[in-house]
Amino acid sequence: MKKFLLLTCIVLACSSCGEYNKILKSTDYELKYSYAKKYFNEGKFVKSATLLEEVVTIFRGTSNAEESLYLLAQSYYGQKDYQTASDYFKQYYQTYPKGEFVELARFYSGYGLYLDSPDPRLDQKQTYEAISQLQLYMEYYPQSEHAKQAQDILFELQEKLAYKELMSARLYYNLSTYMGNNYRACVITAENALKDYPYSKHREEFIFLKIRAKYEMALVSIEDRLQGRYRDVVDEYYNYINEYPEGKYIKQVRRFYEHANKQISNNY
Repeated sequence: MKKFLLLTCIVLACSSCGEYNKILKSTDYELKYSYAKKYFNEGKFVKSATLLEEVVTIFRGTSNAEESLYLLAQSYYGQKDYQTASDYFKQYYQTYPKGEFVELARFYSGYGLYLDSPDPRLDQKQTYEAISQLQLYMEYYPQSEHAKQAQDILFELQEKLAYKELMSARLYYNLSTYMGNNYRACVITAENALKDYPYSKHREEFIFLKIRAKYEMALVSIEDRLQGRYRDVVDEYYNYINEYPEGKYIKQVRRFYEHANKQISNNY
């Protein structure tokens, strides 16, 4: 019985391959298109994409042009080739700005790139692309079915970029004065992140890193800059406690302030 089932599966597989190869060689593009849709509905996205790549060019200017291009994008999406899918979704909504599938094409062009967004330690080109596409979607369809989902994804991607900046700021702080003033780089990175991501959940740590790095800069400062840098620490202390009076880093921040304030007082 097992041998019979195995043989049956082999025969069916060979039959399927034979059918597909026959369709590939065919010059009947309507037939190819019907099989492309058949394979797509069966979840055979590689086969559907292969056929659609050919017929999309042939169908330009015909009644099947719009649908075939959208299905091609969805076929790559089904393969989890999100970058290629996004390119075809963009091609679709640029070619057919009032097309039947234009809203979905705009959404999936960004959503696929979101699914493909890399670890924060890696280059974030796709993350920026996803944000751009989803922001465009929100502009066009602020009340759509996917609007809330798109908004939540945008917040998530912004947090990912903020976390990448946080890792950079931490790294600069840990490098201290190795091959230059990395404390200054830490401050600049934290300040830029606070401007770019003002509502990030990492906001408190960015502010803390600023005062911490400025305090370390004061400790290694030359005499001419010493008082100015200690005053910067005092200013940052007030900025921190105004926003986080019972913050996670309050003890450390208060210690920086007390030492800086003492140094300023001793100078008078």
